Amino acid sequence: MKEKRSSSTESYFDTIESNIGTIYLLFTDNALRGLDFTRPDENLRKGEAPPLVKKELLEYFQRGRASFTAKIILLKGTDFEKMVWLALREIPYGETRTYKWLAEKIGRPAAFRAVGQALSRNPLPIFLPCHRVIESDGSLGGYSGGTDIKRRLLDMEYYVRLEKKG
Repeated sequence: MKEKRSSSTESYFDTIESNIGTIYLLFTDNALRGLDFTRPDENLRKGEAPPLVKKELLEYFQRGRASFTAKIILLKGTDFEKMVWLALREIPYGETRTYKWLAEKIGRPAAFRAVGQALSRNPLPIFLPCHRVIESDGSLGGYSGGTDIKRRLLDMEYYVRLEKKG
């Protein structure tokens, strides 16, 4: 008798402590598919994150890592949302851009409200840095983790960037 092989994927979560609190990391197999600031609603088992993911996140919080190489996967989202999320990687560490800039960047200059909606569904904040997108008048705008976390991330990046320049 042949052994039955499962074609299902393994999903789990892990946590990391940061200067903004506990961060929940969601994985499918060993690809990071979600990052949240509250415990996920999904019924996932606790697992161990690939060491590279935790290493890069700790470097981001402690030393200002500007980009990530850990494997990510976008399992949800429309083509438009994915285009918006991936364009976020073009915003330099410690800098901000507007919703309008991002809409223009993806070739949809009138879609700045839709860009904001897409950002509210970003499954990988920090890795795809939606906290760097602000309103045209300089106000923060929204953030899935709350505006307090958005402000803290922007402040942290600003001061780390200043320190590196000095």
